[in-house]
Amino acid sequence: MNDQHPTTAVFFAMLRRDIRVARRELPFFLLRTALQPLMLMVVFGYLLPKMGMMQAGYTSTLLPGVLALSLALSAVQSVALPMVAQFGFSKEIEDRLLAPVPTRIVALELVVAGTLQGLLAGLFVLPAGRLIMGPIQGLALGNFPEIFLVMVLGAATFSALGLLIGCAISPQQIGLMFSSIIGPMIFFGCMYYPWRALDKIPFMKYAVLVNPLVYVAEGMRATLIPSIPHMDLTVVCGALVFLLALFWFFGQRGFMKRAIT
Repeated sequence: MNDQHPTTAVFFAMLRRDIRVARRELPFFLLRTALQPLMLMVVFGYLLPKMGMMQAGYTSTLLPGVLALSLALSAVQSVALPMVAQFGFSKEIEDRLLAPVPTRIVALELVVAGTLQGLLAGLFVLPAGRLIMGPIQGLALGNFPEIFLVMVLGAATFSALGLLIGCAISPQQIGLMFSSIIGPMIFFGCMYYPWRALDKIPFMKYAVLVNPLVYVAEGMRATLIPSIPHMDLTVVCGALVFLLALFWFFGQRGFMKRAIT
């Protein structure tokens, strides 16, 4: 006899559906989420050091940043892009809203599914980066529990951000998401450089703290390459938990509002 709570059963049924769809579209998913990070590693982590135009040790700085970018882009896009379409022209969201569970559970399932896809992208890029860039000085894969913790918190935070973005923009504004949100987030997310390197520019050092990608990139450095100057891991995890709660609060409110209109 199955004594699983009906709400829990429906939640996992929706999650299994999304996982099945993602598995069927896995090559396109990896192409969409991992192509840009892989190209960055080929150019900045392999070609430029080989040509002597960049120090070989730069790969130790770059790998955590690219890993952070990969899981962040995957998580936010996996939630935001389908939601924009489903709330817009396809109206597919209505099928989910007919599920016999509270509307917030539908929103939670979208965030969990996005988190899993973010983790998948990160776990794909990590070994790929090692193969492309060669030996990484100071790489500490023995810290995998801490690495995985930062990956989960980062993917969940950006998945919740995807929920917020997906509820806030219309299909006609989808280009705005990349030009005004994702683009600046990448360039000022401490992906190409450590946060500590901004000590000489105090204003910028503290201004970038509003960017959630900073905490994921710094968390990856703290756990993957602890020999590089990095933000304290406790601060990273605390900031990600706070941002996750913040994005979820406003994201689910926006979802509830869109669901009843």
